[in-house]
Amino acid sequence: MTQARSAGDPAAVASVLDGLDDAQVRERVAQNRVNDVPDAPGRTVARILRANLFTRFNAILGSLLMVIIVVGPFQDGLFGLVLVANTTIGTVQELRARRALERLAVLNVPRARVVRNGTVGEVALGAVVLDDVLELRPGDQVVVDGEILSGDLELDESLVSGEAEPVGRSPGTEVLSGSFVAAGSGRYRATRVGPTAFATALAEEARRFSLVRSELGEGINRILRFVTWVMVPSAVLLVSSQLRTTTLRDALRGSVAGVGSMVPEGLVLLTSVAYAVAVMRLGRRRVLVQELAAVEGLARVDVVCLDKTGTLTEGDIVVDEIVALDDAQPLAEALGALAGADPSPNASLRAIASSYPAPSGWDAGDRVPFSSTRKWGAVTFAAMGTWLLGAPDVLLADEVDGAVGRRAEELAADGRRVLLLARSPAPVDAGGLMSRVEPVGLVVLGERLRPEAPAILGYLDAQDIAVKIISGDNPTTVGAIARRVGLAGGEDPLDARHLPVDPDGLADAMESHAVFGRVSPHQKRDMVAALQARGHVVAMTGDGVNDVLALKQADIGVAMGSGSSASRAVAQLVLLDDDFEVLPTVVAEGRRVIGNVERVAQLFVTKTFFAMVLSLAVVVAGVPYPFLPRQLTIVSTLAIGIPAFFLALAPSARRARSGFVRRVLNLSVPAGAMAAVSTLAGYSFARHQSHVSQDQARTAATMVLFAVSLWVLVILARPFTGWRRILVSVMAGSFLLDLAVPGLRRFYALDLPPARVTFACVLIAAAASAALELGWRIGARLGS
Repeated sequence: MTQARSAGDPAAVASVLDGLDDAQVRERVAQNRVNDVPDAPGRTVARILRANLFTRFNAILGSLLMVIIVVGPFQDGLFGLVLVANTTIGTVQELRARRALERLAVLNVPRARVVRNGTVGEVALGAVVLDDVLELRPGDQVVVDGEILSGDLELDESLVSGEAEPVGRSPGTEVLSGSFVAAGSGRYRATRVGPTAFATALAEEARRFSLVRSELGEGINRILRFVTWVMVPSAVLLVSSQLRTTTLRDALRGSVAGVGSMVPEGLVLLTSVAYAVAVMRLGRRRVLVQELAAVEGLARVDVVCLDKTGTLTEGDIVVDEIVALDDAQPLAEALGALAGADPSPNASLRAIASSYPAPSGWDAGDRVPFSSTRKWGAVTFAAMGTWLLGAPDVLLADEVDGAVGRRAEELAADGRRVLLLARSPAPVDAGGLMSRVEPVGLVVLGERLRPEAPAILGYLDAQDIAVKIISGDNPTTVGAIARRVGLAGGEDPLDARHLPVDPDGLADAMESHAVFGRVSPHQKRDMVAALQARGHVVAMTGDGVNDVLALKQADIGVAMGSGSSASRAVAQLVLLDDDFEVLPTVVAEGRRVIGNVERVAQLFVTKTFFAMVLSLAVVVAGVPYPFLPRQLTIVSTLAIGIPAFFLALAPSARRARSGFVRRVLNLSVPAGAMAAVSTLAGYSFARHQSHVSQDQARTAATMVLFAVSLWVLVILARPFTGWRRILVSVMAGSFLLDLAVPGLRRFYALDLPPARVTFACVLIAAAASAALELGWRIGARLGS
């Protein structure tokens, strides 16, 4: 129950300011009227493990591995290592990101200073109850919504509304959770706690965790879905056809070899490795990646929405300019003395103090502290007179249209804050302005730009990435900041309060303008959604509670490490040092991943189509499958797996393009078909020669397949560099070593065929490679 209050009864007011007693606190706890704040949005450990364990890829390889475990030998189950490695990489990365965010949350968690039984004490956020009286001092965070009971406060509401300028709050007015006290002190009563508080309610709207859309991931899953549908009938047909010529055990091993080679297991692993390496590189730049696919996502972005405060600006106010109106007056000393005389300066006085230190000899006497309600402050200095600092339209109320007033308006036209420094021969009077106020100078304050902001916007423009500034601040101020950083469209900012509500109208406005002010949290989300509806891939940067919904809606959310815990939790990327300059590095890493994964995907999918065509041919021909699983492991490792690892980590600056699956299939389908036809030709030739064993025929097939696969690698490794030539040479030498060393031959069940068969296999492989080369050159010339 809310305590009774009476504005005209001093005893009642004093009673309210004493806060709740122990019995009232226990009553509210029993009624569950406490500040029970839910955890920030995110995936639990169980959900992370489940998402990485129970995948289509793991189901396919796991099933095949179980067959090999039953029929043996273990050499034929080496592909199971890929399953373990891929699952481990994804799980470990997400758990590391979760732990890093938890450490940030612990470091930044505020505590509440409550008044109970007339005594001030600190309690955890969850211990605050409805109607608690809380005390606020400079620098404190408002932890629950409430009503001010006493004191005169200036609140920094930039994390709540996006408004950079501190806002004055007096008794009887409302304060929202997520704000900070910029100046002043006082007490307020908690009116909304837990899920009903403003900051918590916004965070709760974004509570559902959703993964980043990944075209690479979706493309690979499409391939895996196709493989899943093909492999079941293929396995049945392979086993039934193999039983005509061999035992059940060998038939199962041959079936696993045929079906297993359809699965591009190395592609899934190398995609995870490429992501993980990018994450580690970004980690060294203090970028926390919560999802592996977020690296790819930012590389595909074509619109970046920026929240001005904390992104383009550092959030601090600085002195931009001093305009002297009376050169005979000690303007700099007076400013330093005024700032130094205030025991709890607001943001403006702190900015002045950082530029003008307090001088000696200025002994402060009576003073009127600066108040956002009064809009001015004054101090009387011994032998120096009375000096005032405040809003020009207040201090010059009788001559606001004069020359000084007009000059102040001109300086404020570009969104900066202008204060008037004045002096008066009269003593300080808190009841009203002193007479004969003499203007001395104009102090122009502005937000501190991040020094890297202009260069970053220039980079984004060069990469054809559009920039939209959507801020809760005054449109004029936002437009001024946009012009200072060189953003086109800063001269025409829009007030979001006048934007259309319907999605089409909003999308039109978003397409035609770049700068928006007075944007509410829900509008930010709607603006991102409007851009997405027009086919854009949107990234949103922000640091406040007011950005949470938009960060959640965006394809990629980028949060600042010093921002609210809710914004960090819903974002896919967190700039731990608030260093916006690393954004190009993230884009470059994403492009490297996309370009290289597409390159290696063509290697692995070639093997997939080779396996499909070969399995069908084996079933139709009714011959034993030409490989054991371990023999396919040689080819997969030397011609695909190891080279793909190096290619996946190589530099690449190619811009991201859609159509991943189509481009992969353009080379993989004909290359896979050619590899299958040539392999089957070599295998059939060997089987029809007298005195050639099944092991020798399998070895002949392995040699042909390796040679053709190696040429596919040669095509995809272009343009050749020194290390790429060495890579191809080492892989070829390693295969020859497997054929030459008796121990390796026995391990992989290789038996060299007669010279005549070997020579025929070389000719078949050379013809197939020449056909691939010709097809690739024709395709490149036609631009396919």
